[in-house]
Amino acid sequence: MSIVGLLCLLFALVASLLLVLYWVQRREIRSVEQLSQQVQRIAIGGRLDGRVDLHSDQPEISALTTAVNQLLTRVTATTERDSSRATPKLFAELGDRIHEAVLVHRDVILYANRQFATFVGVDRVELVGRKLGDLVPPEYSELVNENIRRRFAGEPAAERYEIDMIGLQGQVSRLEITTSVVDYEGSPALLVTGVEIIPTQTVQTLRLSGDAAADGAASMHTLALDSLAEAIIATDSAGLITYINPAAERLTGSTAGVAIGKTLEDIVGFVDETDRRLLSDPVRQALTSGAPVNLSRRALLLSRANGSERSIELSASPIRNDVKELIGAVVLLHDVTELRGLARQMSYQATHDALTGLVNRREFEGRLEEAIESGHRGDGQHVLCYLDLDRFKVVNDTSGHLAGDSMLREVAKVLRDAVRDSDTVARLGGDEFGMLLIGCPLEKARQIADDVCRAVGDYRFVWKDKIFNIGVSIGLVEISRESGTLEELFAAADSACYVAKKQGSGRVAVYSARDEALARHTGEIQWLQKLQNALKENRFQLYHQPIVPAYGQNGGGPAMEVFVRLQDEAGHEVPPSEFVRAAERYRLMSLVDRWVVQTTLAALGRGAIPIPANRSVAINISGQTLGDVQFLEFVVECLDSTGVTPSQVCFEITETAVVANLDHARRFVGVLHGMGCQFALDDFGSGVGSFSNLKNLPMDYLKIDGSFMRNLARDSVNQAMVTAMIKLARTLNFKVIAEQVEDEAGLEAARRMGVDYIQGYAVGRPQLLLLAA
Repeated sequence: MSIVGLLCLLFALVASLLLVLYWVQRREIRSVEQLSQQVQRIAIGGRLDGRVDLHSDQPEISALTTAVNQLLTRVTATTERDSSRATPKLFAELGDRIHEAVLVHRDVILYANRQFATFVGVDRVELVGRKLGDLVPPEYSELVNENIRRRFAGEPAAERYEIDMIGLQGQVSRLEITTSVVDYEGSPALLVTGVEIIPTQTVQTLRLSGDAAADGAASMHTLALDSLAEAIIATDSAGLITYINPAAERLTGSTAGVAIGKTLEDIVGFVDETDRRLLSDPVRQALTSGAPVNLSRRALLLSRANGSERSIELSASPIRNDVKELIGAVVLLHDVTELRGLARQMSYQATHDALTGLVNRREFEGRLEEAIESGHRGDGQHVLCYLDLDRFKVVNDTSGHLAGDSMLREVAKVLRDAVRDSDTVARLGGDEFGMLLIGCPLEKARQIADDVCRAVGDYRFVWKDKIFNIGVSIGLVEISRESGTLEELFAAADSACYVAKKQGSGRVAVYSARDEALARHTGEIQWLQKLQNALKENRFQLYHQPIVPAYGQNGGGPAMEVFVRLQDEAGHEVPPSEFVRAAERYRLMSLVDRWVVQTTLAALGRGAIPIPANRSVAINISGQTLGDVQFLEFVVECLDSTGVTPSQVCFEITETAVVANLDHARRFVGVLHGMGCQFALDDFGSGVGSFSNLKNLPMDYLKIDGSFMRNLARDSVNQAMVTAMIKLARTLNFKVIAEQVEDEAGLEAARRMGVDYIQGYAVGRPQLLLLAA
């Protein structure tokens, strides 16, 4: 065969193949068009004005949904075999022939036909990329979003439900939505079809006429209205009921024999379900205004016959005759009790903790944001409380999580009963709770917090053969004009709770908004989380600096002073000047001092800090810690548990701290000095305290402030001040320690002036204390 003949044969084969493919494709397209025509026939057939009744037209709705699904499936199959055709384009062409609303939805709308766009009042192109849940009233948004989520997740979900659509011009349409998962462009998508179900045009067929033909027509209309599942009531121009269908009889609880001749208000009442506010008679409004009236979307119908309550949607429209005279009104009532109940249930589940029934963290944060905005405007005083249960872990560890969950449910009720009705109680997670006290001064909030502590302290949890008693620690922070962000308020309240917990069970600690604002202004607020983490992760370190006798061994006194240092997350040392001020601002200094005392005594007890006989270790106590009523008990417990001899410990407290906390200082110094501990009055000369108060405290050492020791060899004023202080110390039988002695000249000057102990760079620099035994 020649080359020309071979090419002709090959051309004939290709032409035959193309002809076959064209014939197959045309057959599929004709099949799709037939399905499209079937959808149109179902959508149009048996329908008045394009609207359907939810119950009587149910078969047509089901057939419509099935046909649309088949249509999309066939289109998808066709386009999979013919990659030259784009699925969205072909589906759009066919979808626009359907008289019902059609959407394709994934995370957002991928396609909407013209009919759906008319309900919203926008071009359908503007709907692509938006979410269906954003196009409905707020009360339906959660229902729509949850249904879409469940359908994609394969979880049980309603195949049909009702929603309202509000157009840009304010028109309201009620749709029955049907959803199903289909394959769209190779991935799962949700096919959404909707039909309008409010038969507003049907009720307009009710006429009041006297001729026989009209009477026959009216009779047919009456039979039609009697068959409706929706409640219909008609009145005359005076508002007296002339007709009530069986559905309305069931809804109102009044039969036609009782209702006819009475007004609507005689048989039912209407209130707003949120505040039980009485709603006006819609019939009277429609007759008076001559315009349609819609009741609140939160309307409740109260039956005067049996006292039942039903959630409804109601529209009342005036009826006019052929010459436009007002001859009565017609009322359409739609029972939405189950729908609203479902919406309320979904809303409740979204905003409440499933275990305790309290508000969940998400809802609590939303309410807290509103309180913060109110506080910034100066509209009232509010208080945030952060609660942490004490000894909850014991219940879980000894009796299991089932017991722990049961106890949390009971504690939630205790908390709810202990606060005001206007207050919000939330479970924030685990055994942590939050309270938002609206319109509550700080003093009142403190009283409420104390009541909560007592209530939880008195509560006993019984599980099988065991009885548990727990407690709660509470941190308070006020919300005012000076308050920061939600995160900063939570951090401050958490900090106060942390302080309360360290003070012992059932304690309340207050952190003011002014403190929080000042800390934020000075840049210290970033230290809050750092300090808490350092305490939890044990990232503090102890350093020590030697203290030596000025004239050789003299039989006692402190051998060293310990200092606390902080390591950041990267392992770098942070000097005290950077974290002590923030620790005091956030009421954490007491916790830092507790760590220092406990760590030092534990090391002394196991011999990790070697000190000569009859010598001691000096530990600084801050003024904030000195005012902590629980700190004395803590120190005594540490001495007992570590076995440290009290004479091995010398506590340093400043003159200013003693004067500011004189009563606590007297008790603290008196008890521990009586046990054998030593005390030094630190930074003497730098404060403005009254020495008449200090002279009655049982002190052992007076530590001259380092500012007087600088340039001591050449500064005559400093020499005079140090001489006077030494003379005063001798009068009270105190020994004198000179700190911050930096050079040899200062060392010799201090010795000549008669100090007893020397501390500073001249005798030794601070070094890391190795705590291993």
